[in-house]
Amino acid sequence: MTAASKLLRKLFDVATDAALPKKCLGAYLPPPPKGRTIVIGAGKAAAAMAAAVEDNWPSDSKDKLEGLVVTRYGHSVPTQYIEVLEASHPVPDQAGRDASERILKAVQGLTEDDLVLCLISGGGSALLSLPADGLSMQDKQALTSDLLRSGATITEMNCVRKHLSKIKGGRLAMACHPANVVSLIISDVPGDDLSSIASGVTVVDPSTYADARAVLEKYNIQPAASISKLLQTEPDETPKPGDERFGNVQNILISTPQMALQAAAKVALEAGYTPMILSDRIEGESRDAAQVLGAIARQVAAHGQPLKAPTVLLSGGETTVTISGKGGRGGPNSEFLLALAVYLDGHAGIHAIACDTDGIDGSEDNAGAVIDPESLKRAETLGLDAKAYLANNDAYSFFKGLDDLVMSGPTLTNVNDFRAIIIDD
Repeated sequence: MTAASKLLRKLFDVATDAALPKKCLGAYLPPPPKGRTIVIGAGKAAAAMAAAVEDNWPSDSKDKLEGLVVTRYGHSVPTQYIEVLEASHPVPDQAGRDASERILKAVQGLTEDDLVLCLISGGGSALLSLPADGLSMQDKQALTSDLLRSGATITEMNCVRKHLSKIKGGRLAMACHPANVVSLIISDVPGDDLSSIASGVTVVDPSTYADARAVLEKYNIQPAASISKLLQTEPDETPKPGDERFGNVQNILISTPQMALQAAAKVALEAGYTPMILSDRIEGESRDAAQVLGAIARQVAAHGQPLKAPTVLLSGGETTVTISGKGGRGGPNSEFLLALAVYLDGHAGIHAIACDTDGIDGSEDNAGAVIDPESLKRAETLGLDAKAYLANNDAYSFFKGLDDLVMSGPTLTNVNDFRAIIIDD
């Protein structure tokens, strides 16, 4: 492993470490209430967040903690007072539905003296899947798969999900009323839009049924008849800004993509590189983003603009992939890197990493991958045609062949995509 590759991996590790619940959650905990404390939550970091609550809760009140959270399969950690359940992501399953029903039941009959501590992180939309009346889990699973393949942004996907659910789009907070609700939230969406993170279960929702229909029309998605009927009849709109039932609800961001990028920038500077955070909210097709960021890297290398090498370009957000190939493997970060490698075409002095901070790129077992100036040359020697793999949306297989996948395992946090491009002088 080259020095540049080691630095790239270190930057990724530092970015994820900065967003770990055990480091960022404790300072935001409210004091114990007069009444009950119910802990609920969902997301890829939900179990780690629950463990952090237990570690930081006043010792004389720990035995009063109760509740449950749901996380992705394989992302659980041991807890003593808060039950941890596991379910499927990104396509929901019956375990997620059962967990959602139990969470709703846990917050019934509360009073103004009670506290609901809600732990939210990315992935909560799939994990908290409780279909609206008249919808089957199979119909929601099929629609989720279609949305994932369509290239829709996370905000667009969650707009649809909110209007097909009994728990999303602020409905969970409504069920907690009149208790005090404090939601501690790790952001995984571009711009840290609270109403979009895990489909905003404790946040008022500005989107409408009409917006949800527009998303499906935009991507030419034909849902099941039951879903079309519900979206047309608009039985119960999500709660809107100004709803009095949200007077006792606090939504607090405890970790964001920008915080992770800043932590990585500090390490890059210490290593002798000038860091530049381009954006924490890059969206769009992975291969389009690769061309734009690759062009910036080339500008730095050729002209010293917008800054001179040696430098590290850092960015976050969430890119997407429109599946057009024949069923290849790979998530948005791996596809971004493969497209970047093709665009750079072995450009000297440029190395890059792209990983999902939860440790899972899409639905694969890798966090992402790395490239260097020799990637395409090594691939050619091994008989790997980069352009063909890209056309087939098969970045995973390409980087596996090069032994350049980043395999971190579940990181127990989630502040979305992390990208770093090193340009040496």
